[in-house]
Order: sequence, then C-alpha cells, then structure tokens
Amino acid sequence: MTQLDTDILIIGAGLSGIGAAVHLTKRSPGKRYRIYEARDAIGGTWDLFRYPGIRSDSDMHTLGYNFKPWTEAKAIADGPSIRKYVNDTADEYGVRKNISFNTKIVAANWSSADQAWTVTSENVKTGAQEKTTCRFLFMCGGYYRYDEGYRPEFPNEAAFRGQIIHPQHWPEDLDYSGKKVVVIGSGATAMTLVPSMAEKAGHVTMLQRSPTYVVSRPAVDGLANFLRKILPDQWAYNLIRWRNVAFQQFFFRKTRSDPAAARERLLKMVREELGPDYDVDKHFNPAYNPWEQRLCLVPDSDLFNALKSGKASIETDHIERFTEKGILLKSGKELEADIIVTATGLNLVFMNGVEVSLDGAKVDPGRLLNYKGVMLSNVPNLAVTFGYTNASWTLKADLTSEYVSRLINLMDEKGATSAMPYLAAFPNETEPFVDFSSGYFQRVMDQFPRQHTEAPWKLNQNYFVDRKNLRELPIEDGVMQFHIPAKAAPAKPALQAAE
Repeated sequence: MTQLDTDILIIGAGLSGIGAAVHLTKRSPGKRYRIYEARDAIGGTWDLFRYPGIRSDSDMHTLGYNFKPWTEAKAIADGPSIRKYVNDTADEYGVRKNISFNTKIVAANWSSADQAWTVTSENVKTGAQEKTTCRFLFMCGGYYRYDEGYRPEFPNEAAFRGQIIHPQHWPEDLDYSGKKVVVIGSGATAMTLVPSMAEKAGHVTMLQRSPTYVVSRPAVDGLANFLRKILPDQWAYNLIRWRNVAFQQFFFRKTRSDPAAARERLLKMVREELGPDYDVDKHFNPAYNPWEQRLCLVPDSDLFNALKSGKASIETDHIERFTEKGILLKSGKELEADIIVTATGLNLVFMNGVEVSLDGAKVDPGRLLNYKGVMLSNVPNLAVTFGYTNASWTLKADLTSEYVSRLINLMDEKGATSAMPYLAAFPNETEPFVDFSSGYFQRVMDQFPRQHTEAPWKLNQNYFVDRKNLRELPIEDGVMQFHIPAKAAPAKPALQAAE
C-alpha cells in the first residue's frame, strides 16, 4: 500500500480549518495532519475582508470555538479581533507549523487500490504543482470564492467618473472623508459599511432593490462579562454559549411556525428605533418571511443611529443606469456619488471548486446526497465543513470536527482504511442543499449536493439535533460502510448499507 505523506489533509486555515486541526490534536493525537492554505495568512474570511467596520454578524460566544472561551468585552466583535482569536488559537495548539501557505488545492483523486487520496496542489506564487497523498481529506475552506465577489454589470458603468469598489477587494489607501458614497446592497456587508463609512464620509446612501430584516443587539454582553468575573472563563463561556444557542434555535422555530407574528415583531422593533415618521414598510419590510434569508444584525443600533443623524439614508429602488455623477434610478431620481461600493454579494462554490474524482471518474456534487451535513454519498474518507445559515457557523464546524475525529478513531479500532456513507440509488425526489431564498445561494444550488427528506441524508439546521447525531449516536448506522483489508479484518464483517 502507498506510503502516505500525511494522514489527514485539511483544506483552509480559517476559522474552520484551525478548529479542525485543534479537534484532531485533542481527539486523535496519534494522527499526522497538514493544512493547505491558498493565501499567505491564517484567518480565512477574517483576514481577507478589510473593509471599514468589518465585524461578525453572530455573537462570539457561539462563533468562537467550544474549546477556547471568548474573553473580550465585546460579543459582537470586529474583524481584527476575530483574526487575532484564530491566530492565537493556532499558536496555542501548535498548528502554525503544520500549515503550507500559498498552496491551493486544484484536484483530488481517490484510489480504491491505494485506499488514499492523491491531491494536486499549486503554489499560487510560482504556479508549480505537486502531489500529496493522504488517507482522509477534510474540506474546511468555506463556501465562497476568495478571488472575486459577485459583481453584476450595471448599465452605462463606464460613464461614471468616480471610483467603483467591491468590498472583497477594498483598497487600503481609500480616502472617503467628506465624500458622497453610494453602497449598493442590503446584506450584512452593506449594513456594516453604511454606519462605519458615515462617520467620515459626507453622506452615505444604501441603495437596495428590496429590504432585509434588521435587528439590533448590544455589542457588549453584560451578563457574559459579569459571569467571567465570578466564574472560570470556560464555565462562564459555556453558560452564555448555551443561552445564546437556545435563544437562536427558539427564535428560528418561532419565526418558521408563525412568520406573520415574527415579521410584526421585527418591524415593531425597527419602528421603535426610527420613530413613527420613518417609512419602515418601504425600507425594512421584505417580501419574504423571516429566516427565508439571513437576518442582519446591527450592534448597538449603529445603522439606525446613522440614519437618524442624517449622515446616512436608504433608497429602495432599481437602477436604471450609471451616469457621470452617480446612479439614475427607475423612479427618475439621481443619486450623486464620488464612490460607489458594490456590496452585491458573494460567489459561492462547493469544496473551493476542487475537481474531485473517484478512481479517475470525475464527481458531480449535484448528483450526490449530503450525509449528516458532514460527508457525501458514496465518497470515501472525505468530510466537508458547512456551518449553519440560521446560527453561528462554528457551532456546526465544531460538531463536524468532533464527528470526523470519532470516525477516524473508529476506523483505527476496526483496522479500516476507509469509511463511506453508501447510497444504493439516487432518490427520485430530493431537496436543495440549503433551504434559503437568498440570490447568492440560488445562483449556484445546482453545483451543491442535494438532500433528502429523511435522516441521515437530511441537512439539519438545528444544533441540538446535530449535537445528538454527530456527538452521541453510533457511527455504525447501517449506512456507513468500512473497507477493511483482509489481513486486518475483524471477526465480524463490516456493515452493509441499509436496504
């Protein structure tokens, strides 16, 4: 059998990848691992994005790792603080020495004969390629393209005499002091940029085609900070984490079971912020129900305060065309601008766009089923971290890493070289990978795996269900198949797929 370069190859040195490395270190300490990171730094999203005000849209007691308490005063943290947290974690657990930076994975082929993955990587600076073999491939690179964000072409763009900027590629030397800025978009990025830029800009206008649900929360969690004074950090962290998870899940279930009441409550909160004279229905009342797309969190009412101060405003309209001075709207109104920021979203990609093949046959992710939100049907020794859309990403990332460690340890106990969730036949009726109406999901859902209506092929958006499935229930569920070489075969045969 092929001598392997490493036991586990992790793709991505962001929040998920560093967490995966630590979980493996803690739970499968005898295993060698390597991390391939296409960029030259740790941090992933939190190192890539450098636009003004960059921050989390989840509280850090759930976005943080379950093994490393968040101890900063602010629970809604800024990008540099999160980047420091991820780097500190890597250094605390000795992860950095196992990272190959500027190394982009291009393709991965599973060899049944060798019971191993051969991964082709490319040095992003020199273009040189090399091959690496590993037993297990753990994809932790997130779900969107780092090289370019989603950027639609607008009519007559060339006529505009100012600057056009995408937040994913923010110029470090951009001076917007006293300038008129139009931010196109209504998602988390736009909601972050508008109040932050309004502090120095002459005026900032958020131009949206349709509204988004917005809710304000304090940036500082008073109870969390109090508990840290009287309890050990991990105890305090665990208590606040459980409180926040329970609230997230309760709120999500309530919005899905009674969307009309949830809508009214959310709009009432905005009216209380902006007063009776503000047209809340026009600018903050979406056509969809709550949590059919992600809610936008604003800390300490910063967006509402910017609107009330007159430093920022919202226009809900469609773009007719760009002009020399700015943007002409369908209504006939022209928004003058020195700078236009296209906060128009992300380009999603599954498994970082890596071409995956099995014994040389290319795999089409759209013809696979998700298995427990961790693995893929009939693909051995491969796991993918994909966080929650209705809660903090890291809640699911932690559970995924714990499950992968359990699976690897069980393989060792059984003398198995591979494990694969077996699907006898692709079902006639399936559902999209994610039940979300956001455009950035809908544009690429055909490139993502599907899900079924029943376990274990269903993607749960429920931390408590996943916690039981991934942490407590037996891995040997009648679906997971193990390959055990004859010389290492145990007394009883490996489980076969359920009929």
